[in-house]
Amino acid sequence: MKPRRSRQLSAEERRLWAHVARAVKPLPGHGFPDVPPEPPAVPAAEPPPATSAAPAPRRPGRAPALPPLAPIERKTLVALRRGARRADGAIDLHGMRQSEAHRALIGFLHRSRERGHEVVLVITGKGAAAAGDSFFEERGVLRRVVPHWLRLPELRTVVLGFEAAAPHRGGSGALYVRLRRRRAPGEP
Repeated sequence: MKPRRSRQLSAEERRLWAHVARAVKPLPGHGFPDVPPEPPAVPAAEPPPATSAAPAPRRPGRAPALPPLAPIERKTLVALRRGARRADGAIDLHGMRQSEAHRALIGFLHRSRERGHEVVLVITGKGAAAAGDSFFEERGVLRRVVPHWLRLPELRTVVLGFEAAAPHRGGSGALYVRLRRRRAPGEP
């Protein structure tokens, strides 16, 4: 068996270990392994002072926070499913190729939001295999990918949430999509 190579713990690993060690009680007769002492810190060059006109630097690797998705309110969803309320607009994607369906969906959602629509219906189709299709042929692609598209960063500013549609509106082959409210000019 090869002997293990030892490596130095980073400052973050040391901090994490200290946090864990404070929160855990060792078993009787067992203790925590000793953490080797920290190597001497190398002084880092100080960054130049920020000017008031320059924006604050972004941390590398950190994306801007995306608005979270939320489920459609129960009251709205019940009204839609009972037929007491209709979707403000609808788009039928089934029969389209993925690339054209993606473009059509993005355009439809942006136009619907500009028109002030709150809830729209996106029909993907169920993807039932037609007679004569190969057993291994992939079916229902849009039904699977549209929910992923609705979660993408490019649509997070438009889409508030989505749910499966009522059976009379397409059931699992359609989605109700709740749109974010359009901001008025001058609104933050």
